[in-house]
Amino acid sequence: MERGVFRDRSEAEKTTLGEIIRRYLRDVSPGKKGGDSEQYRLGAILRDDPIADIKMAALSGKLMAAWRDKRLQKVSGSTTNRDLALLSAVINWARREQDIHIENPISSIRRPPESRGRTRRLTAGEEEKLLAALVTPPTGIRGRLTDPRNRWMHSLVVFAIETAMRRSEILRLTWKDVHIEQRYVHLVDSKNGETRDVPLSTRAVSILQALQKHESGHVFPISADSVKKSFNRAAIRAGIENLRFHDLRHEFSQHSFCCARQSPSFIGTTDLRIDLCVAYRPS
Repeated sequence: MERGVFRDRSEAEKTTLGEIIRRYLRDVSPGKKGGDSEQYRLGAILRDDPIADIKMAALSGKLMAAWRDKRLQKVSGSTTNRDLALLSAVINWARREQDIHIENPISSIRRPPESRGRTRRLTAGEEEKLLAALVTPPTGIRGRLTDPRNRWMHSLVVFAIETAMRRSEILRLTWKDVHIEQRYVHLVDSKNGETRDVPLSTRAVSILQALQKHESGHVFPISADSVKKSFNRAAIRAGIENLRFHDLRHEFSQHSFCCARQSPSFIGTTDLRIDLCVAYRPS
């Protein structure tokens, strides 16, 4: 009963958050621009997080605050806030379209403060070590080689360094967006909701010319999950700590013309920290 109006909570009492997430991944995420990222993040909750087993009716501000605090022990405040926002969107969708008559418990909890933007860059020798790790298969049990590295990863990482494109932009890139003779790629739908053209360096052109075209039409036919796992494993094998794929955007100024003369929109950002040209490579 809510303000004299009866609300049937039976659906919320028998349905878990995990079931709602699965429906959301099936019905909503595929049609969204950030669908690949949602599938990865929500998939991790389904696989590894006990909160997926909680009934929707049992979700509360106290429970979600405890989840937030536990999450903060593993990831940054900004990542935690993104995860909270995604779960909140899932819950609101369930309330609107799945007969889940509950209050959204996330709307009432405190959001953690976000740290300043990362400025992590590859130090001297790290790029070479990382690229070598991406093409060298790891040694498995009894010295045998385990699964070979994703054959696209080395090229993808070099391309990311050369263009400062986001992972999602690279994975959405199709061959019809590539103009090798004119030395640019056309991004139809970037994160900021605008189209833009990204110039290609000689190294980036060479990467594209060497790639075998895939039947899907995508330049790099890899999932976001595969990229993240392959990148993190390569960094570990290379002995590189605290490096994320997104950090490669900071390398653009070292591998292209000085970005101090370029507009921030050139690389699809409004953050001047990314756009400023760094005059030296930290050692």
